[in-house]
Amino acid sequence: MLGGLGPLPAPLYLLMDGAYEDNQTRQLALDFGWIPVTPPRHNRLEPWEYDRAMYRRRNEIERLFRRLKGFRRIFSRFDKLDVIFLAFLNFALIVESLR
Repeated sequence: MLGGLGPLPAPLYLLMDGAYEDNQTRQLALDFGWIPVTPPRHNRLEPWEYDRAMYRRRNEIERLFRRLKGFRRIFSRFDKLDVIFLAFLNFALIVESLR
């Protein structure tokens, strides 16, 4: 999935879950110019440094997805056309930003 996105013009943080902390995923993110932010597992022989403040912001993303699941139409994927699904997703994001 990351390979399909390709390189981006500016370095961006890639906030990853702990399940994606393997060396291959981190190296792929670095190859694309992204800054991987994921804590190493406690049993790693060579742990790396990561931006702890940025990783805490990952919680905001998790909470947004939890609120979006409140829209039944999104999590059930009733819409057959991608453009309709994307339109309703944009609508739900606007509603969430106005709260």
